[in-house]
Amino acid sequence: MWKAWKAIKPASHPSHTPWRFLNVAPTTYQPIIRQSRESNDRELVLARWGLVPFFTKDLKDVKGLSTINARAETITKAPTWREPFKKRRCIVPVNSFYEWPKAGKPPKQPYSFELTNGNLMDFAGLWDAWKDAQGHWLQSFAIVTTRANELMASIHPRMPVILHSRDYDRWLDREETERLPLDLLRPYESEEMEVHEANPKVGNIRNNGPEMMRAAAKAAEDGELPL
Repeated sequence: MWKAWKAIKPASHPSHTPWRFLNVAPTTYQPIIRQSRESNDRELVLARWGLVPFFTKDLKDVKGLSTINARAETITKAPTWREPFKKRRCIVPVNSFYEWPKAGKPPKQPYSFELTNGNLMDFAGLWDAWKDAQGHWLQSFAIVTTRANELMASIHPRMPVILHSRDYDRWLDREETERLPLDLLRPYESEEMEVHEANPKVGNIRNNGPEMMRAAAKAAEDGELPL
């Protein structure tokens, strides 16, 4: 996966370097890894989080619609996901993700989920390309979600699909459009993940730094950036 970072291409719109962010929000441009149509090599490009389907007539048509996540259960049926799942699959590399409890009343304690070995998580993603009336292309993506594993279920009923390295090639393969990798859309092993209380300020996207990944008290104890 690390080799793919060498193939990064400049983005046409983003104003920030994506890997500076530790509190990522929808509509921002983030790195995704996909298979190049020309060379079949892996390439890393920047794309907008929140998939805009290729058949969209106007961006206003998707305003207010939630296309940041694609449910594994409907991925072969919903028009928004059906074509991207066949031939525009990607990997979304992250170091952790946040989630808030589904139940209860606000304010809710957010949690940070990571791999126990400290490696990057590689989410299963879908990407698409849409051209506006002026001929400008917009590349965007969504993260595929599935039912929660045992660790995640105590907080939320759903989680991102996290891929194993052995499955990268199969997931990214653009040529295979008949035997689609539906079997990879399963919960990740609980024993290979860990969860921590995150800083409650992570709910505000303007708060962005390493202190977001641990509860405020722990961050203060460690002498991290002031809260």
